[in-house]
Amino acid sequence: MLNKTAHVSEAMFSKKIESVPVRDGFGEGMVRLGRENPLVVALTADLKESTRIHRFAAEFPDRFIECGVSEQGMITVASGLANYGKIPFACSFAAFSPGRNWEQIRTTICLNDVPVKIAGLFVGVTVGADGATHQMLEDISLMRSLPNMIVVAPSDAIEARKAVIAAASINKPVYLRIPRVESPVYTTEETPFEIGKAVTIWEEKNPQVTIIAHGVMVYESLLAARELSKKGIMSIVINCHTIKPLDDQAIIHAAKLTDAVVVAEEHQQSGGLGGAISELLGQQYPAYIEIVGVADSFGQSGKPKELLERYGLTAEHIAQAARRVIKRKNS
Repeated sequence: MLNKTAHVSEAMFSKKIESVPVRDGFGEGMVRLGRENPLVVALTADLKESTRIHRFAAEFPDRFIECGVSEQGMITVASGLANYGKIPFACSFAAFSPGRNWEQIRTTICLNDVPVKIAGLFVGVTVGADGATHQMLEDISLMRSLPNMIVVAPSDAIEARKAVIAAASINKPVYLRIPRVESPVYTTEETPFEIGKAVTIWEEKNPQVTIIAHGVMVYESLLAARELSKKGIMSIVINCHTIKPLDDQAIIHAAKLTDAVVVAEEHQQSGGLGGAISELLGQQYPAYIEIVGVADSFGQSGKPKELLERYGLTAEHIAQAARRVIKRKNS
């Protein structure tokens, strides 16, 4: 039985649950933010429609800058705008930003600690048919290693909208990791969201394993938890939408309850959330851990669901990892 701290209901597992592209929530958040704050400026590198900035550009043409195919230039312009009091959102595919302009992000934004918001869209294998060149799987490791950078990875369209608005209120550089794919909208307007605070969305009595995820893998983790529960394996599921700074207290608390942790992410197994949690637990509370992620390989063209299965990123794979880590703990 779920306790009162969980933020999910049985209705969230219905086949009728709405699926919406996470990037649509990002675009809606930008329009809302633009109406509320005249300091907000949007920039893109010839990807206005794909990044869902086109509605912002249409409503606020004097606060939109098209930088063309120049991600390095986009970041440099954004850093200058931030230095003079604007709140710039630099938007592109994550393979290009931060993939192509990491040095400019490091030197012009993080070194100077100016509050540019970098939106990296089209992340993970769920980018689909565009293939390996566009399926960014290394961005978290790139960005969380940078001093002063905050890293946020929302899990559905509602959370993406909240993340945009929350990022604008922080006087720091922020990286927003936004999937392209349609994802079940399992959160509501009432679901808590605060940068730096993980959310326990599923918690059963006497849990045996903790599952921690971000992005589209959060819903897959819920599906895994539900199936595990049917087999008598109780669990905790945490939506760790903020990868840097981690909510150390929430993660360590859950690890102490279960001594077994699964991290699920649509990212390389090295350097992402799994790496961050391994570092935290290794220093403060050693626990058994399994990381469900892409195992040191690039993606390929295909349908999102096919690719999630191909790279072991489904609820079934998360459940298998949970059983493995419990077995290791018990042995």
